[in-house]
Amino acid sequence: MTTYTDEAAAAVDQPEPVAVAGNRIGSLDFIRGIAVMGILAANIVAFGQPFQAYMFPGAFTTPHGEAENWMWVAQFVAIDGKMRGLFSLLFGAGLYLFMEKAWERGAGRGLQARRLLFLGIFGLIHFFLIWRGDILFLYACAGLAALLFIRLSAKRQMVLGVVGYIGGAILYGIFTIPLQFVADTPQDDAPAAVVEMREGLEKGKRVDLADAAVEDRLHETGSYADIVSHRASEHWDDLAATLFLFAFETLPLMLIGMALYRFGLFDGRMDRRKVLLWGWAGLIVGGALTLWIAIATKNAGLTYYGTLAAFSGWSPIPRLLMTLGLAALLALWGARASGWLAERVSAAGRAAFTNYLGTSVVMMLVFDGWAGGLFGDLTRGQLYLVVLAAWALMLAWSNSWLARYRYGPLEWLWRCLTYGKRFALRR
Repeated sequence: MTTYTDEAAAAVDQPEPVAVAGNRIGSLDFIRGIAVMGILAANIVAFGQPFQAYMFPGAFTTPHGEAENWMWVAQFVAIDGKMRGLFSLLFGAGLYLFMEKAWERGAGRGLQARRLLFLGIFGLIHFFLIWRGDILFLYACAGLAALLFIRLSAKRQMVLGVVGYIGGAILYGIFTIPLQFVADTPQDDAPAAVVEMREGLEKGKRVDLADAAVEDRLHETGSYADIVSHRASEHWDDLAATLFLFAFETLPLMLIGMALYRFGLFDGRMDRRKVLLWGWAGLIVGGALTLWIAIATKNAGLTYYGTLAAFSGWSPIPRLLMTLGLAALLALWGARASGWLAERVSAAGRAAFTNYLGTSVVMMLVFDGWAGGLFGDLTRGQLYLVVLAAWALMLAWSNSWLARYRYGPLEWLWRCLTYGKRFALRR
């Protein structure tokens, strides 16, 4: 069974570059910056350890003791899924913002569709040539589907998004929670069909971990061509699996993001006291439920199917509460944030597309055996130190670059491809 990461999820729909002080685009940029930094903290395990280790600590090639297990709990509660959720909300907001500007110029959905098609191409390049945790292809497909609902009222977009998300959460629970009970619950007198199912689940686990061992060897000693060849031959169908696993989460969140943008969350039109109340309520209630799930999963031994159910079956609803809470609180904070750090976080958000893909390239150079050679060598705690170093680099280059140029490098390329002409890059 293949597992998937947050992958990321940083396919940001950037608007025209504008001043970022105290306006809706500045708030969006600030939240994007927080999210793209958080996404690296989520993805770092799948960059530096076998892909399966993202959810299942048993796939680690270094010791994963009690301290590391509590790190798993902390990451599960604070990071996993929330950063992907934030980016999905922001992508939906960005889709509508882009269409507003297109409508003002007399353009229609065709321009946005062209933009999303190029995003899908970026995603395919990312998946096959850099890292298989890509989510840009999913965002391109979900974005095209979201265009079908772009003309609905904000209220209908919100209702459709919430209902769709809850329906997806129920579907994911039906697919994953029973696997946990069958695989992990002792059943001495179980019917033959249950015994057979358990044996099948164990076989699936062995196959997946065997693939993790193959990838471990390739990333440690294989060439770049070997890694790409394995990805193309053994994991090409991950793209379709990702669409199935995340489409029922991503598309609804995009619709909710459109509605929140139109309701005024990102430009201060919503009542600040209500936003603050609902933000903290979502974060606290969702966080408490997520912590309960994490501790229960840890106490059960962080099993293969237990961690799968925790990520995909038990946590989607609490994760939605936390994601919406974070979006509300960060929108309030981002609208008023100022100073050295806030300026750099917003700059990282304005170049989030470049930061997302650039991070994958940097991590490939750090970890793969043909380059930096650290794959499989670092513990979970040491991987987080790599995250801190990458954050410092991200904050430094983004602000320096945007002081001289109007767009991030990939943002500029994407814009040129979308409109079919070359835009000025230097300020």
